[in-house]
Amino acid sequence: MNIRRVGITSKPNKAEVSEIVPSLIGWLRERGIEVLIDQETANTLGSASGGTGRAQLGGTVDLIIVLGGDGTFLATARALEGRPVPILAVNLGGLGFLTVVTREEIYSALEAVLAGRFRVESRVQLEASVIRDGLQLGPYVALNDVVLNKGAIARVLDFDVKADEQFISTYKADGLIVSTPTGSTAYSLAAGGPVIAPNVRAFIITPICAHTLTNRPIVLRDSVTIEVAVKTDESVYVTVDGQVAIEVYAGDRVRMHKAASSVEMIHAVDKSYYDVLRQKLKWGQR
Repeated sequence: MNIRRVGITSKPNKAEVSEIVPSLIGWLRERGIEVLIDQETANTLGSASGGTGRAQLGGTVDLIIVLGGDGTFLATARALEGRPVPILAVNLGGLGFLTVVTREEIYSALEAVLAGRFRVESRVQLEASVIRDGLQLGPYVALNDVVLNKGAIARVLDFDVKADEQFISTYKADGLIVSTPTGSTAYSLAAGGPVIAPNVRAFIITPICAHTLTNRPIVLRDSVTIEVAVKTDESVYVTVDGQVAIEVYAGDRVRMHKAASSVEMIHAVDKSYYDVLRQKLKWGQR
């Protein structure tokens, strides 16, 4: 991997960014690497005119360093619009299943990347469209999940769910999560869904607070097209990775399938997915 130009994105107004980025830029430039920062990072550093739009970064850099939490990672991945730019994610947030490099590990991780001691993992994305009166709204692309959730009124929602035109069930719940394996450790996990390893070719449908005891999470192969028909007259929103929201109405259908694009995540060769799970979920501890 010939890295000549690196992009840096960060969580807006994160105090640690001002401490980390100047030294990081200097370290990269000492090695002959050009550095571009996004507008959010430029604003944090007090240089409102010195940033580049995240969408523009994707077409010009060989590597992107994300400084923040999983939300910053998801926003950066969406801004790439399917471009296969490897991402090295540094955790400046909380739990962080996607941002697994610690602040203290930044330079050792970068040294490993420049020396070729790393692996790139392609993460599947989920593409969703809203079908309304024969018209398509979207598409919208998610790395974690697409969620159908209620608005302000706390009433049970009804959804008819199909996979490849085959009826699965009518779900009565507070909402419904359709997740990728990457998103299996996000909202789906909190709602009682299973953890799915990233290399498993599957999608997970998880009801949120199901009002029928027989409604349970189900795992489907990722080659299927999932369609959710909204049956309720209550306010319902579709959210994509928790960052993009679309209001839907009775009669609308949300159609989802595997996206043509994927997200390329850089991992250290000495840290496995299960290491991350044990660390984040405290498995094996009392």
